[in-house]
Amino acid sequence: MNILTEKYKIAVLASGRGSNLQALIDHIAADPGSLIKIALVASDQPDAQVLIRAKAAGIPTLVLIPRDYPDKAAYEQALAERIERAGVKLVVLAGFMRMLSPIFLEKFTNKVINIHPSLLPAFPGLKAQEQALQYGVKISGCTVHFVDTGMDSGPIIAQKAVPVLADDNPETLAERILEQEHILYPQVIEWLTQGRVVLDGRRVRIKVGGLE
Repeated sequence: MNILTEKYKIAVLASGRGSNLQALIDHIAADPGSLIKIALVASDQPDAQVLIRAKAAGIPTLVLIPRDYPDKAAYEQALAERIERAGVKLVVLAGFMRMLSPIFLEKFTNKVINIHPSLLPAFPGLKAQEQALQYGVKISGCTVHFVDTGMDSGPIIAQKAVPVLADDNPETLAERILEQEHILYPQVIEWLTQGRVVLDGRRVRIKVGGLE
């Protein structure tokens, strides 16, 4: 039994449809003991479906459009300030289509995570499923990792493997990987709320039963 009682506030940053946000909302609803509290959903796209999902769940939303700021630094400073104001302990990227610079990351050191649709370090960046198929791998999957200043290069927290089928195309492979993302991401966030994730350089250990 988890003896902690204080909710663990997170912010979700997304640019698109928000299926990983929905999976997290559903996870929290299904587990009364979950300590996760989505304190804010932020987007750089005012028409993003993720905002509709958040509002339907009663979650505060924020839209900051990059072109409204003089440069990337000013944009990230404003975004960080609003997230800090919400009392957030963890920033969760869920299809946020902007690379974050040190200006943002230094305010949330080791407190920003992302999920990527490949088994990193293979196939970072865009169109990871297409990259996997073009390379001819037999197994792909998804990776949850801490975010650093590189492209999908931060320390790996957890991964799930997905077989690549002979008749797969980028869309069918993406759909099967997404199913696993919806399982893995909430689980990793729960581990973080429970203090079970230990970062040691590039290596990440998960405590089990209070032990590493």
